[in-house]
Amino acid sequence: MSVRKAATIAASMLMLIVFVSINSDVSQYLASLKYGDANAVSAELVSSTEERQRLLTMISEEANKRRIAPIDARIDRVWKAIPGYNGLEVDIEKTLDAALLAPSANTIPYVFKEVEPKIKLNDLGPHPIYRGNSNKMMISFMINVAWGNEYIDSILNTLKRENVKATFFLDGSWLKKNAEIANRIQSEGHEMSNHAYTHPDMRALSRQDQYNQISKTEALLKSTLKVNNKWFAPPSGSFNQATIQIAEEQGLKTVLWTIDTVDWQKPPADSIVRKISLKLEPGALILMHPTASSRDALAGMIASAKAKGYAIGTVSETLSSKRTPPAVEGAD
Repeated sequence: MSVRKAATIAASMLMLIVFVSINSDVSQYLASLKYGDANAVSAELVSSTEERQRLLTMISEEANKRRIAPIDARIDRVWKAIPGYNGLEVDIEKTLDAALLAPSANTIPYVFKEVEPKIKLNDLGPHPIYRGNSNKMMISFMINVAWGNEYIDSILNTLKRENVKATFFLDGSWLKKNAEIANRIQSEGHEMSNHAYTHPDMRALSRQDQYNQISKTEALLKSTLKVNNKWFAPPSGSFNQATIQIAEEQGLKTVLWTIDTVDWQKPPADSIVRKISLKLEPGALILMHPTASSRDALAGMIASAKAKGYAIGTVSETLSSKRTPPAVEGAD
């Protein structure tokens, strides 16, 4: 029995030696495969790194050619405070990421970002504003409201149909009596701003009275419409330096206009359209009121502006330094 047991043990040991020997060869084979894969992965990583560096170099070189410098806000001798205009440059990191994912290595989908000017409108201090930057293909309609309720509905319908947002400068006493109409104007996406309280001749008032005219309407805008306003339009364009400083003290910039429809003189609608079309320029602020003349001319003014390639926005949009949409600007 012990002999048979010994033989069994010997046979088991022999099998173990053979298995280990065979397994050693298999291990070596598997190891070679393993190290071969590592070399392939390493080569792939090297290739990927080289491609990334190649694309990065190309994008960086092209970025220098495509950069558009921002334009600082400035004080003009005639037009007073002129807003700045954002520059444009390639976002290198985002462009690189997009290029690595692009189906064709020869096509680089450039991604751009805006660059703000060093000097902005708020840096200029208390000065009147008559227009936006001349490089910005955008205009605005300033609608001063102290009377003329019977025409507001038609004006709003035209703005809605044409998908245009305007800035309504509200007389405070009008707002107090017509909160429902004001809420409708605001609900349709228009900007609401300050036009004093009783439509006074601002420069004929004392400093305290000027302050009260602006602050009373500002308080109403906040309480009635929850507006965080930025602009003050002096009635009839009457102001002095005190007016501008008082508005500035209340966080408001004083806005005038570039082109006046003079609609209070009741001109024919077609004459207003011709006038606006001839005088239209980048950054223009067009003054109008809720009158029959402007009601009838509004669609024509909008059509003329669009035909000339202008975007139409609120006063805040036109006076901001943000660039106009590429479809308007013609940017790549």
